[in-house]
Amino acid sequence: MLLRGRMSPRRKVLLGLLAAVFVLVGVAGWLGMAATRGMATSEMDWNGDGRVDRSEILQSFYAVTAKRSTEGNRECTTYRWFRSGEVIRVECQTVFKDGE
Repeated sequence: MLLRGRMSPRRKVLLGLLAAVFVLVGVAGWLGMAATRGMATSEMDWNGDGRVDRSEILQSFYAVTAKRSTEGNRECTTYRWFRSGEVIRVECQTVFKDGE
């Protein structure tokens, strides 16, 4: 006779919350949110005041998208507001590959 352990209600809630977090991070990555694009929190100054506060970090999860593009040796990341599509800023860098 096998005895099956039952999951306690606390473990069910924890498992449900963990699954919800994974789904939300997956959706944020699919939508191109800035927080899922590997940027440092020090770069999340969306209003340009020179300081990064907690609300700007949170905005990178729901309000700011980041799209990367490559044209020759230039790699650019365009940050936009999610709803309006208005460009916040564009960061570009020149990357030299081996043999160039």
